[in-house]
Amino acid sequence: MTWNAADLVAACLDSLARQTLPHRVVVVDNASADGTTDLLARRFPDVHVVRTPENVGFAGGVAAGLAVVDTPFVALLNNDAVAEPDWLARLAAVLESHPEAAAVTSRLLLTDVEPPTLNNAGVLLLDDGYGADRGLGAPADEYAKADEVFGFSGGAALLRTDALRAVGGFPAPFFLYYEDTDTSWRLRRAGWTVRYEPSAVVHHRHSATADQTSPMFAYWNERNRLLMHVRCAPIGAALAVWFRFVLTTASLTARRLTGAPRPAAHQQRVPLRLRALAGALRLLPWALRTRRAAG
Repeated sequence: MTWNAADLVAACLDSLARQTLPHRVVVVDNASADGTTDLLARRFPDVHVVRTPENVGFAGGVAAGLAVVDTPFVALLNNDAVAEPDWLARLAAVLESHPEAAAVTSRLLLTDVEPPTLNNAGVLLLDDGYGADRGLGAPADEYAKADEVFGFSGGAALLRTDALRAVGGFPAPFFLYYEDTDTSWRLRRAGWTVRYEPSAVVHHRHSATADQTSPMFAYWNERNRLLMHVRCAPIGAALAVWFRFVLTTASLTARRLTGAPRPAAHQQRVPLRLRALAGALRLLPWALRTRRAAG
């Protein structure tokens, strides 16, 4: 999936052209307006392009791409990522040798960072209900052993297409963020595992297409975390996450009204939290309905 990233997507597609494993490339052009369409037609005429009429976010873009996939496996690679030539072959070998796994995630390294540094070695689910990049900021040679992880990174992973479809595919209403953690959790609820393969290496320009210090990032993160717990967590745990969110928002509101010092982070700002809560409430019927559909 790409959106207004003509300066990045060519390097990504060049890296896919160098893969040692034969494959078909699908690019979801998320209503780009920066010349991406012309670039794809001129430089990559063999790529299957799915162009959405509007920006439907990463989650919606993956859902649109999945609709045209007819292979047993489907790989995800961010437009701001460059894969090493044996990346796809190494991921496919893991799924072929681990029939219990529905997904395998890559070792993502931060681009142009010295010394070499990890971006992601799988996704964690923390005790407070937040997701996190395993290994973020660690030296590149850490997490060198293949193992089972909670979740895959949507930035660079390979999934079993049938398993993904069976749990509802990617949650398009999420738009951005937490869609991979949510999907991983649903796969695990369905009895699958998720693996990490350190030899499948991808170089990633972290936050090249979305500023993770922005209010937008904070909004989608907070809203989608609430929805993910409704869709995936035991009901008591989901209620606890929502209760803590409301309680924290009330506490921050009281501090705001009394003039007490407040955290500066966007996710701790009351108006943003209220918007995130309102957004989650609007999608609550959908989240409850899809929770039941997952079993």
